[in-house]
Amino acid sequence: MLSRRTIAPMLGLGPMLGLGVGLAFGAQPAKAADEAEGTFAAVRRTRKLRFAAVVGTEPYYHKDIATGAWSGFCVSMANDLAHALEAETDIVETTWGNAVLDLQSNKVDVVFGLSPTPARALVLDFSRPFMENTFTAIGKPSLAAKQWSDLNKPEIRVAVDLGSTHDSFARRVLPKATLVALKTPDDAVLAVQSGRADCVIQVVMLALVTVKKNPRIGALMVPEPLIQQPTCIGMRVDPDQRFRSFVDSWLEYNKALGVVRGWITDNLQLVGVSADDVPANVQL
Repeated sequence: MLSRRTIAPMLGLGPMLGLGVGLAFGAQPAKAADEAEGTFAAVRRTRKLRFAAVVGTEPYYHKDIATGAWSGFCVSMANDLAHALEAETDIVETTWGNAVLDLQSNKVDVVFGLSPTPARALVLDFSRPFMENTFTAIGKPSLAAKQWSDLNKPEIRVAVDLGSTHDSFARRVLPKATLVALKTPDDAVLAVQSGRADCVIQVVMLALVTVKKNPRIGALMVPEPLIQQPTCIGMRVDPDQRFRSFVDSWLEYNKALGVVRGWITDNLQLVGVSADDVPANVQL
């Protein structure tokens, strides 16, 4: 005799439809008391989408000191995703280094702008990429690094923000350089301005804003070979895959319409960066 556990996979049914089959066979819709609520169900129940935001990472995130209001293209994305889920956004301030822990500890539901490194993928789920971000260096013009190997020397002091993808990139690509690992992106930039470091590593989305805000920091360099990182939306690992499936569907829909690119370019303009500021060999 076929049980509901046997027939559901045969019919290709998911957990919820499988439950419906079970009810048809007279089974009780009991739910284990210790079964955690999935992210999709939690967002739909609370009508809140909690997302992490990082101060000083324009155009990803920007916090107005006077009003406390947030902007940036990740904020635009989060607001639209929440609207699609018939919910509101709830912003939780964090750092790139703490964002993964905030997801794991259920402080937030999503983190926009994460790179899906293998280490992170051990403990998190990721959406499909919404952007490919190019790694760059900012430093004094005398460096004039045309190749990454030009910076991979012990006498070159390279600043990064601790725990970020800039940090892991520098450790992997520039192992011979002297690493200056600091708490925040602003600290890494200040290290170059104060002469404690020769250059700072940033992905191009951040580097464009850094140079625009601090033109005396030096020149924006895009060394060869061109190295990019996929940029995704991070989520908790959830046995119920509805939330990840919804996010991917929402993302692909908006990418196909050009909406995602519009969010990015609009927020670049808000921080004074125009299309002419983007290096010729970089595509957003």
